[in-house]
Amino acid sequence: MVPFSFAGHEFLALPEAALFWPAHSALLVADLHFEKASWFGRFGQFLPPHDSQATLDMIEMLVERTRARAVWSLGDSFHDADGAARLPAKVRERLCALTARLDWLWITGNHDVGMAETPGGRRMVEAEVDGIWLRHEADPVDPRPEISGHFHPKFRLSLRGRHVSRRCFVGSSSKLILPALGALTGGLDAGHGEIRRAVGPGAMALVPVADRMLRFPLG
Repeated sequence: MVPFSFAGHEFLALPEAALFWPAHSALLVADLHFEKASWFGRFGQFLPPHDSQATLDMIEMLVERTRARAVWSLGDSFHDADGAARLPAKVRERLCALTARLDWLWITGNHDVGMAETPGGRRMVEAEVDGIWLRHEADPVDPRPEISGHFHPKFRLSLRGRHVSRRCFVGSSSKLILPALGALTGGLDAGHGEIRRAVGPGAMALVPVADRMLRFPLG
């Protein structure tokens, strides 16, 4: 976990594509896309059906490592509005147990809007915590500090003739975009115009490794 300052608050960035806020003992994650494989399966494109289990395994591991008392999921937690209903029974049972013992917040994303219910927790379109807004997609015209998801940023570079790709955070003085945590989520190049437009001037790709944060200007 790498110490990281944003908007006057101290965080810990996790290489596994999550953010921990010690002041609130909260684990922030984005774009879990539970039940993505089963959604594709309905249209004849069959993927390994264990994505929800793998994503939940990761969350449980991060909760244990950070000793988090809260999980705040920043939208697209399910791949579609019926995703929660398709959860395998054992995965649903584990997720319900986790949401019951933690302060679990589901921020609504574009994929999971219209869900009838979630397996526990509470739902909000957006939330404000200590002056920082938590929402699914960055609002480029809102100057207030904001943490969001949606874009699944990845940083790509060539290293000694080899192409390397890593999930990354993208940030500026007032915007921070989290990478996607979901097991079957792809990624958009961190330097893509839509990401840079959302983040604004000073956009940087942030890659936590070991005990430090690598910073790459995006321009």
